[in-house]
Amino acid sequence: MKRILLIKITSLGDMVHTLPLVSDLRRAYPEAKIDWVADASCADIPRWAIGVDRVIAPPLRGFKKSRSWSDLRAIFGALWQLRREKYDVVVDVHGVYKSAIVAWLARSGRRLGYAAEYLGEARAVFAYTQIFGPHGDATARHKMRMVVANALGYPLDPVEHYALRVPAPAVPLNADGVPRAMLFHATSVEAKKWPAQRWIAVGRTLAERGYKIQLPWGSPAEREQSEALAAEIPGAEVLPRMTITECAQRVDAAALVVGTDTGFVHLSDALGKPSVMLFTVTDSQHFGIDTPGQSVSLGARGVVPEVDEVLAAIDRVTGGQAGSRETAVRQA
Repeated sequence: MKRILLIKITSLGDMVHTLPLVSDLRRAYPEAKIDWVADASCADIPRWAIGVDRVIAPPLRGFKKSRSWSDLRAIFGALWQLRREKYDVVVDVHGVYKSAIVAWLARSGRRLGYAAEYLGEARAVFAYTQIFGPHGDATARHKMRMVVANALGYPLDPVEHYALRVPAPAVPLNADGVPRAMLFHATSVEAKKWPAQRWIAVGRTLAERGYKIQLPWGSPAEREQSEALAAEIPGAEVLPRMTITECAQRVDAAALVVGTDTGFVHLSDALGKPSVMLFTVTDSQHFGIDTPGQSVSLGARGVVPEVDEVLAAIDRVTGGQAGSRETAVRQA
């Protein structure tokens, strides 16, 4: 196997979910070149992945919004990058029309994808020459790893390996030695939100324990929510608008991350940070994080976590310690 094309186009959390698959492929085929097609809006994480040789990043989301000539030209440029290589195998672990079209356009006689009943868009199955086998009952990450391992015939390591390196910030973060706790309260789906009063209760308790609370946001409405929470949590900081890279750097420097089912909380777990993920309407067993001594998911479909449960989970992943000055400086 000399060249592999991996297709996972969006979104941020799904990019993180795909990292263990990259590690699997790199261990199975240490000499192979691995390319990854991802939307330009989500391409930072593939670029940080150790083991990926080239990221092809068409601005598909950007063009859908802008309909601009510059975005269209960038898409054609990405197509040229795609077509200039011949792949031994194309692995589509996204399973919608846009990913299937990418697979079909790639120069390869072997294109792997899910069966129609497992695809986000069933007719995307047209692009594949080989269908992944049944994947059984497992997490989203493990299913992805399992079907590719079975299709390509390499043994699967039961441990998930996240090999990535976030670029260092220009100026060290949190150099004052005070541990930061990032609270990712915002989510694009209203039903996924955790009640504000519960965020305030957790934030106040963490502040009492010596954490400085940091509140990120991604839209004007989310900024208002962050400001409202900060007004009730002593010493809380509403962070400025950040790029994906800047936010990832903050996560990498944090002592604790608590948040809803969002990409940055998944990234926190991948970076080995103490992390607690909160679910209210989706399946925590299927999509959650669960690394013993490091991360835990709470709640489920129709089950909203209580404040005491969240604080107990924080104790489990931190050992009940806010973190020493030396630990915080090292994390910076």
